[in-house]
Amino acid sequence: MKKSWKLLSVMMIVALFIAALAGCGNDSNNAGGSNAAAGEGGIAKIKERGKLQVGVKFDTKLFGLKDPASGQVEGFDIDISKAIAKHILGDENAIELKEVTSKTRIPMLNNGEIDMVVATMTITEERKKEVDFSDVYFQAGQSLLVKKGSPVTGLESLTKDSTVLGSKGSTSVKNIKEKVPGITVLEFDNYQDAFTALKTGKGDALTTDDSILYGMAAQDSNYEVVGKPFTDEPYGIAVQKGNSEVVKAINDTLAELKSSGEYDKIYEKWIGKKPAE
Repeated sequence: MKKSWKLLSVMMIVALFIAALAGCGNDSNNAGGSNAAAGEGGIAKIKERGKLQVGVKFDTKLFGLKDPASGQVEGFDIDISKAIAKHILGDENAIELKEVTSKTRIPMLNNGEIDMVVATMTITEERKKEVDFSDVYFQAGQSLLVKKGSPVTGLESLTKDSTVLGSKGSTSVKNIKEKVPGITVLEFDNYQDAFTALKTGKGDALTTDDSILYGMAAQDSNYEVVGKPFTDEPYGIAVQKGNSEVVKAINDTLAELKSSGEYDKIYEKWIGKKPAE
């Protein structure tokens, strides 16, 4: 009886040891690759759901702005998103738009709340560590928005005593701090809050991509974009890492839009001019 009990105990210890080794092996294999696993089979999931879930801005005129009266979200990013939905599901209206900000878009993507981010998101090497990007779908550059008559006429007129407003989690905040060492930057949850702060005199200028700033200037003619763009901001559509299927579907959609001339129509509709060659 004692021998049987000892044998059983040894067998249980060996089994536990093997299970522990297997667990360690899985952790090792998944280290840095959990998002890749989460990103696999994205097209099948979208088709099974019957709807494309896209993270877009609700506060960015020309790209993604929600009309409080109708509840509709409209803009350049929305039209691109609809084209992707049509490519994948055959229906541009088979889409669910979810609000994201510069701060929330990557967490929401990697939590599986959305299939992709189409939200004026600049492709950077740092972000490539967290997500995968499509080809560039819009080319922008960082600039400044000020009240007309402001002494701020461009980047060169800012000093460490200036106060600039920006959006949390955006590359613009990092860029302006590098361009003007010691400058004060106030960060807000979204661009509309930052624009309101500019209007109430909390800063000398608001900085982000010129494409977004032109939308703000269109909202209020008392404000204007000044100076030349001082960064290169290529926008990409983000998906979970490892989701090459969805990246291909997006890139195929962009290629189709450009070859058919539809991309130029969408660009001119929202930006007011044809894209630069």
